[in-house]
Amino acid sequence: AGFIKSPLSQKRLTQDSVELYCEAIGNPIPEIQWWFEGTEPNETYAQLWDGARQDRVQINATYNLHSTSTISIANLTSDDSGTYECRASNDPDRNHLSKSPKVKWIRSQANVFVIERPDIKTLTTDADGKLVLTCNLTAPHSDILGHAWMHGDKVLREDKEKSTVTSYTIEGKREDHSGVYECVYKASPDVRAQLNVTVAPQVMAYKKSEHGNEGDTGVLTCKNPSFPPVESWIWYKNGQEPIINGSGRYIIKSSGNKTELRILKLSIEEDTGDYHCNATNSIGYGSATVNLRVRSRLAALWPFLGIVAEVLVLVTIIFIYEKRRKPDEVLDDDDGGSAPL
Repeated sequence: AGFIKSPLSQKRLTQDSVELYCEAIGNPIPEIQWWFEGTEPNETYAQLWDGARQDRVQINATYNLHSTSTISIANLTSDDSGTYECRASNDPDRNHLSKSPKVKWIRSQANVFVIERPDIKTLTTDADGKLVLTCNLTAPHSDILGHAWMHGDKVLREDKEKSTVTSYTIEGKREDHSGVYECVYKASPDVRAQLNVTVAPQVMAYKKSEHGNEGDTGVLTCKNPSFPPVESWIWYKNGQEPIINGSGRYIIKSSGNKTELRILKLSIEEDTGDYHCNATNSIGYGSATVNLRVRSRLAALWPFLGIVAEVLVLVTIIFIYEKRRKPDEVLDDDDGGSAPL
């Protein structure tokens, strides 16, 4: 037996993706193939393989106790509309070119309709300290059942209005609200568009002051939580030239919105001071400062040595005091008389 677990009819927009899942049970374990028939009158079924349609088709199959197969098509076009058929058979002659198999292929189908993506015009306006994001859906393909505004995976607002225009207002500093926002039109299928709120890098140091022991490795870190991501990072010490990665005792590791400067074998004389991390993106640049303090390896012993010295001084004082103190006077027991009451 074979069947498709995905919905038997799916609507998608151009540039979206679709995924179909098929499962077959039998003994011996059956083979699964995927076939496609387009919407053109003269078009017939053609087998699909992994990497077809300019590598937009991906097929993954597993054969363990029973057969499972998944087909996914990325960056859909109108030519991808049609009937997708999952075929399963365990007959030894199933792929023979001239001999007909004794057991027929078991088939299961799903229809995919690819709709031309409607155009959404986006607008970002900044006035009176408020940032207004607006989306305008032109020529909707189906009835609008509502809207949603999202920032990443977070839903900011939802409504059930049927208007083709929807807006979202951001209050506060633009620097605190940068990122990728998305307006979603609830329809069949959903239509969405992205709006970018961009700012220059808002660089922050993980710690404004770092401490390290002489001879150890010092680690200074900066990050940029704003959008767009940083394109280049530069480290330099106060009053000196930019630090080159791999030069001397310096190692720089930068990835996207984070950078790290490692200083090997810290020196009190050479490495103590302020370090600056500069970030640049398509909007501008920003920087932060990290102060590095290098301590002697014996620094941790000074408090202990101080306590030991205090104890020695105190013991010495007590010893000297005991040596110089006069002996206690002893009572004279020769007196045979009785002491007055």
